[in-house]
Amino acid sequence: MVSAEVMQCVQQAAPAVTAAVSAYGGAVLTRAQDTAADVTVGLGQRILQAVWRRGDEAGRAELERVVDEAADEQDDSYTTAVLSRLLRRALQDDAELREELTTLLPASAAGTVTITASGERSIAAQHIGTAITGDGHTPPRP
Repeated sequence: MVSAEVMQCVQQAAPAVTAAVSAYGGAVLTRAQDTAADVTVGLGQRILQAVWRRGDEAGRAELERVVDEAADEQDDSYTTAVLSRLLRRALQDDAELREELTTLLPASAAGTVTITASGERSIAAQHIGTAITGDGHTPPRP
């Protein structure tokens, strides 16, 4: 079972990790941080490098393989899902890594809700009344 703490950390880290992999590809693991890099890309790079440093030889090989595959992927939602799964596994059994990443990630405001929608005509909301997607629909009358 994945803890809520791990899931929150993964949700916060995934966009930055995806941006870093998209920007640097597999080199994100070994590249020196570019001082001019976008804040999100730099954060993602630091997160991945923290996971890299804490891994054993097999873990590092898997991380390299996953990052290389993610860098070649054209679908950002797939890349985010793959990298999130990798982060979740790394964080689940390593309390020190969770603590390190928590210090890297921006503090989330109490009660903050993150909602993501992906794909054609997708919608997302915390609270929603009527939502209609597609063609040829007549909106309901009040």
